[in-house]
Formats: sequence, structure tokens, C-alpha cells
Amino acid sequence: MEKQGYEMSITKDTDMATAEEETRAALTAEGFGILTEIDVAATLEAKLGVTTPPYKILGACNPNLAHQALDIEPAIGLLLPCNVTLRMTEDGATRISAVDPAAMLSVSESSDIQPIADEARSRLVAALTAVESA
Repeated sequence: MEKQGYEMSITKDTDMATAEEETRAALTAEGFGILTEIDVAATLEAKLGVTTPPYKILGACNPNLAHQALDIEPAIGLLLPCNVTLRMTEDGATRISAVDPAAMLSVSESSDIQPIADEARSRLVAALTAVESA
């Protein structure tokens, strides 16, 4: 797994459909549901007429962790859900990235948010690790 700034990523030598199926299953196993789904490539094609490699954004949410965070700091909803992206690389592999909640939620001034962010990070790392080894 690679970690850079607010991004945690793996690259898997498989097609997007397979990678997405594995990613969704791994996120579900870690207690995340998908609240939003954006097909970036299709949207750019429809709105701008440009063709780009396949790219999707999944808005993943762990309801229990989100509830805890929102109870502490209602404005934290501005930083939710945890985005997970899937994009086709130049060599035909799929890069799967998740936002690092600990990095994103570090903007909060409440020290009570950090343990929740750490738990979300741990669960996303576990999901990425599961996809990587699937």
C-alpha cells in the first residue's frame, strides 16, 4: 500500500469492474456502505464531450463512525463521506485509492474526533489490504 498526503492507494492488475466488485465487498466487510457513486468519465463525456480513462468515485460511509463524529462536531459532515476512487491506469491496471480520514479530519479542533478518524482509517486500510490480496 502506498501512502501520500491524504491518499492511501493500491494498484491491482485487474479490470475496473472486477476491482470495483472486490472494493465494494471489502468496504462492506469493514462496515461501510456506499452513499454516493460518481462515474467521472461518463460525467465528463456527457457534460464536456471529452473522453477520459474510466474513473469512479464511491462515497463510503460507516454509519456508526459517522454518527459518533457528527455528535461531537456537526460541521464534520462537510468532510464526509470517505471517498474511494477507482481509475484505470495507462497500463490497464486499476488504481484504488481511499482518502485518509486521519489526514482529512485533522482540520477539526476537537481532540475527540481523532480516535474516530483513526478507526475509519484502520477500516479503510483493512479494506484496501483485502482487495490487494484478493
